[in-house]
Amino acid sequence: MTTADSDLAGQVMSQLSPADLGAIARRLGVGEERAGAAVEQALPLLLGGLARNAASDEGAGALYGAVRRDHQDLDLGSVLGSVLGGGGAGGGILGHIFGSRQPQAAQGLGQASGLGSDNAAQLLAMLAPLVMAAIGRMTREQGLDAGGLGGLLGQQAPQAAQRSGAGGLVSAVLDRNGDGEVDLGELLQAGSGLLGALGRR
Repeated sequence: MTTADSDLAGQVMSQLSPADLGAIARRLGVGEERAGAAVEQALPLLLGGLARNAASDEGAGALYGAVRRDHQDLDLGSVLGSVLGGGGAGGGILGHIFGSRQPQAAQGLGQASGLGSDNAAQLLAMLAPLVMAAIGRMTREQGLDAGGLGGLLGQQAPQAAQRSGAGGLVSAVLDRNGDGEVDLGELLQAGSGLLGALGRR
């Protein structure tokens, strides 16, 4: 995954040192390779949820207002320190990102990564403040308005999913057919992407 400044997922990954990934792994009670691969799948899932919310003018405006109000001037390193120290408001952010799909997000990531739903929910809560801080920094640096932010997320979310092999997971959790159920066929595809990521590490 690239860590170019224009890549939101890459910005977050670039902040996670081996020691940070080790700390996340210990919090989750899993090995570092599994934790790292799960992070690479969780980031596109978070971006996909945000892009889905920002697809409408109303949703983009609400997200932009939240970013300007609470996340635009945060330093990623400081947010990471707070998150790993047990602080941060990641759970509340997840509710805004996924809404009623929050249980599906934890279930889907938990199945695809092997973390289980509880650990997956914890990981998403740890990463959500980092993603919002990265969005805040990019919004500030690029001078984005609400429409620009929505367009940015609409472009970057599928790219991040494709790079990480998480496209099936994102599609399943965000429920293309609207029935509220996680598509296990899509999760099988997501799982194969995770195994490939593990093999590359």
